Amino acid sequence: MKQSRSAPDYILLLTTLTLLSIGVIMVYSASAAWAEYRFEDSFFFLKRQLFFAVVGVTLMIFIMRVEYWTWRTYAKLILLVCFFLLVLVLVPGVGLVRGGARSWLGVGAFSIQPSEFMKMGMAIFLARYLSENQKKIVSFKRGLVPNLALVMSAFALIMLQPDLGTGAVMVGTCVVMIFVSGARISHFVWLGVAGLAGFVGLIASAPYRIQRITSFLDPWSDPLGSGFQIIQSLYAIGPGGLMGLGFGDSRQKYFYLPEPQTDFIFAILSEELGFIGGCVILFLFGILLWRGVRAALAAPDLYGSLLAAGIVTMIAIQVMINIGVVSGLMPVTGITLPLLSYGGSSLTLMLVSIGILLNISRHAKW
Repeated sequence: MKQSRSAPDYILLLTTLTLLSIGVIMVYSASAAWAEYRFEDSFFFLKRQLFFAVVGVTLMIFIMRVEYWTWRTYAKLILLVCFFLLVLVLVPGVGLVRGGARSWLGVGAFSIQPSEFMKMGMAIFLARYLSENQKKIVSFKRGLVPNLALVMSAFALIMLQPDLGTGAVMVGTCVVMIFVSGARISHFVWLGVAGLAGFVGLIASAPYRIQRITSFLDPWSDPLGSGFQIIQSLYAIGPGGLMGLGFGDSRQKYFYLPEPQTDFIFAILSEELGFIGGCVILFLFGILLWRGVRAALAAPDLYGSLLAAGIVTMIAIQVMINIGVVSGLMPVTGITLPLLSYGGSSLTLMLVSIGILLNISRHAKW
């Protein structure tokens, strides 16, 4: 397939690099004290984040030049590899356990999180299947059920780690892709009821998830236990005020807020840069999502539209969940903030997915 190409969406590219640069700076500010205490090197997390940022940007630029329909050719293989990695990470002695979850493969600090790969792999496969079988999607048995069965199989493997947050992002992304491909709303109503019941069942099946819900409703009922993270996050955001305490002057990063460079980096950013700094980040994410939606609407074929929609949805869901958790509007789920939080797999895969989005923008019919 050959189609005319133009320059990539430079606004999308510039916004991505701006968020990434802010993220690298904030990772250093949020992690310096913790890194000095644990590793006697205040630049420990910064050096690793810079490494993955360079790798991710290099891959993003390379993939931006790879025609997006190439991924359709290898969609089945990509999905099979992602499933294999999800099974492999569950093997005792192979998968690495961190924070009570067996979610990583690798050695030491240099490891990958297979569930991150599955989010992108499932989006690539679904974009191909839905674009080639659009007429079937209106049928509950022939269209909707097979797709959801595949998605829920991947979700089940992710839950065995367990990693509810990543699984929820993947399922949410896939549901939106199926919906925009033409599935009937009535089917989603019944599935929504069933999904809500299943979600409640998952929460009830694990005591720590129940604790997260109760701490979300009233974090001060257990201020030193399940409510600790939310309370410390709010203590960071509140004193930040309008202008913030100043870059590097956060108080909560000094061993009050656990791992401030990962899931709760937005709280440190709000404390140091204030309400205005937080609004700037939200504005930049708004631009990124707008340009992504624009590329999806202007894509030259259905596959490109669905793939772009999946990438944009994945980013949007992660941003909403992360900031919702940090601000106390949602229970703690362990979701990183795209492009800002520390993390090799999440950062690299996010930049790779944006690289695909940039290539779609090169073929968009503006």
